Amino acid sequence: MPIPAHLLNDASLRPHWRALLLALLVAVAWLAFMTDPPDPGLPQGDKANHLLAFAVLAGVASLCATPGWPQTAQAAAGLLAYGGFIEAVQTQLPGRSGEWSDLLADALGIVLGLATTALLRRLAPADPG
Repeated sequence: MPIPAHLLNDASLRPHWRALLLALLVAVAWLAFMTDPPDPGLPQGDKANHLLAFAVLAGVASLCATPGWPQTAQAAAGLLAYGGFIEAVQTQLPGRSGEWSDLLADALGIVLGLATTALLRRLAPADPG
């Protein structure tokens, strides 16, 4: 079933996308700052968690704004800074460490999320009427 175009492009839904983004940012921070994070039990599972979390964050962030390169670049830069902030804070937490490889996984997730949302917007059927 295709995603209805209005979910991807309707400006009246942007406040809802922003509320969801805020909730997701809080959830990611909570998970990132836990002293005993859940173990995904997969090889490189931590990197997969970073990639997936930031792909979702980026996808939702892109739905918060009008489609376009300036907004996409702004979302990418903001989320990359958020990922850097998380890694910096983790260097100060017991049992946690900041890693460049985590930030790289965040960046790859951002690219994946933004690209996926852009593709979905492009492929979404036009609303009739």
